[in-house]
Amino acid sequence: MPFRLPLRFVLIVPYVVLVLALALAIGVLSYSAGSRAVNTVSDHLLRETASRITQAIDRHIVGSGAVLEAAFPAGMAAPVDIESEFHELRTRFWIATSLHTDPNNYVYYGNEAGQGLGLYRHSDAEAELRIKFRAEEKRAIHRFTSIDGPLRFHYREPRLFDPRSRVWYRDGRDAPDHTWTSVYIDFGTLQLVATRARRVLSANGAFEGVVATDVSLRALNDFLGRLNVSPNGLAFIIEPDGNLIASSASPNVVTLPDGSGARLNAAHSEHPLLRTAYHAIGRYLAANARPNLPLVVDFDAEDGAPVRAAFDRIRDAAGLDWITVVVMPESDYLSGVTGNVTRTVALASLAVLLAIGIGLRVLGWVSGDLHRLSEAARRVGEGELDAPVGIAREDEIGELARSFESMQARLRTDKLTGLANRDALLQQLRRRIARKGAERRSGRLGVLFIDLNGFKRINDVHGHAAGDEALREIASRLRDSVRAADLVARYAGDEFVILLDHVPDRAAVEHVRQQIDAVLREPLGSLGAGIGPTPCGGAIGSALYPDDGTDA
Repeated sequence: MPFRLPLRFVLIVPYVVLVLALALAIGVLSYSAGSRAVNTVSDHLLRETASRITQAIDRHIVGSGAVLEAAFPAGMAAPVDIESEFHELRTRFWIATSLHTDPNNYVYYGNEAGQGLGLYRHSDAEAELRIKFRAEEKRAIHRFTSIDGPLRFHYREPRLFDPRSRVWYRDGRDAPDHTWTSVYIDFGTLQLVATRARRVLSANGAFEGVVATDVSLRALNDFLGRLNVSPNGLAFIIEPDGNLIASSASPNVVTLPDGSGARLNAAHSEHPLLRTAYHAIGRYLAANARPNLPLVVDFDAEDGAPVRAAFDRIRDAAGLDWITVVVMPESDYLSGVTGNVTRTVALASLAVLLAIGIGLRVLGWVSGDLHRLSEAARRVGEGELDAPVGIAREDEIGELARSFESMQARLRTDKLTGLANRDALLQQLRRRIARKGAERRSGRLGVLFIDLNGFKRINDVHGHAAGDEALREIASRLRDSVRAADLVARYAGDEFVILLDHVPDRAAVEHVRQQIDAVLREPLGSLGAGIGPTPCGGAIGSALYPDDGTDA
């Protein structure tokens, strides 16, 4: 008698195989869609973070050129004898160190006669002059208060200081314009310092001396230390030869047995991910002379795990050449997608017992949400930071969506004050200008730009924690002083911007400006225990669209 398969078997087995194959296919597709979505987000986040680091570097060093120009304006002839123009030099040096006291609080000059003059700012009011009028004498240190305060002799240095023997002097003398000297370690603080120098000519056009200013790099190291890349990610700044400028994962200076310091090269770092990232980016730059930066590259860690990194490069006309790198292991941003795929397959398998209709409905529900997440990620990748996700679930997809929305919020929000950040402000401003143009209505937009007064003094006197509290209190006041439709943003440092929607005329903007001015004049009261009411205030500028301009 021939062998026959039971009808139940014939009907059920192909059905089960089909559904399982469908579940497998859906699992693969879900993983692919989720991976693409998260890869898009991670790519954008890495590029954005690398660009933020580059901007932080630019803000940190940009003032050094202005400091040198204030000390010795271009075209101004250097005096043959420093002593003959001592008071003029002192005044210009005070003004130069007032431009960007942090980090450019020291400006100095040496000439071919071996003379030298330096002004070091200890605070807004306190400073010291380091004077050397004759080549054979040792520098005398004088303290003074305010720009023209009387000099108080402090001490004379025990060793002879000859500016002509210093690296900064030789580099400045040999360069045709501004130049950065090699980064070095300050022996007192064991922190990295960069020096910007420029040659100064005499009245007849001959080389006379070099003016220079120091830039401490400690703030960059602190900035990277506060940067939250991912649970196992890191960020660092290097020179092309691999010497570390700053790092979130390892020191940039090592202490030698004799107590002195030495610079650390990324190739010799004890952090394996930092070492691997440095070598991977070095290979890429060696093979691609002019990459389009910022750029994202993929490579494997020492243990074989896939890693993604973004890097950017900052250069200037004075010879600065640094590379910023942000590194994130793939496991940090794909773990949620992997878990989601496992549960999707389980749901599809359960649909075999329940019904193919329920199974298809569940799968459609899952794939639909993943599609929305992918679409939102694509729009974020194109620069639309507030692209809505619209997913409300309590499973892994919902967790992924909430993480994505949280990432969007971090990209739009200033971490310290909770206000909109600069990118969110510019996006909203362009969007509202475009809407006004499309509607062709007479309504106007007002913009108030606020620069706080006395904020640096709060930081210097009470510390950065009090400064942070001051910014939070100012942010709260500004937020409470405008309408719900208006936008308050922190632009940078102690600068804020208010975007006023639907204002009838300039008088309305001025009315709000006066209200804000009154609010800012109220003493600050939340700087911390033991700190009384502190005055602040601010300078407020205003503009009206389209009267003062039609674009952002």
